[in-house]
Amino acid sequence: MPTGPRPPHEVRVGALGAEPPVSAATARAVVRRVLAGEGVRAAVMSVTYLSAQRMRALNRRTFGRDRATDVIAFGMQHGRFRVGDVYVCPSVATRTAREYGIPVREEMIRLIVHGTLHAVGHDHPGGAARLASPMWRRQERYVRGLRSGRPR
Repeated sequence: MPTGPRPPHEVRVGALGAEPPVSAATARAVVRRVLAGEGVRAAVMSVTYLSAQRMRALNRRTFGRDRATDVIAFGMQHGRFRVGDVYVCPSVATRTAREYGIPVREEMIRLIVHGTLHAVGHDHPGGAARLASPMWRRQERYVRGLRSGRPR
């Protein structure tokens, strides 16, 4: 086990039954950009890609909704660290990207940003109102910045 100081934003990426359409390096960069932009000084976060079957089971167990969803996130403050888990379903993201005519990579970035914002404490209303919420506007600023390669 390495010794020394822990990095301010440790981000782990894994997959359970799903092929990630974006690299682990991209996922880490997205999470780190959001954490820095939100002023989170120290965090331990994970991004896990789940198959539709696993995402459906997690959604059913956690929220009582018996369907696969695109992203589920959990977060908490632990001492000086923000701790969070972001679960993304690539098959749902791919379907959504096709439906809206956008690149899958862009939709995956959007979902990682969305999950990270939830994990650091942001929320939005349900239904169509979420599209006009402060969290949604914040999310889209990050997505635009990450898509163009500019920090936001």
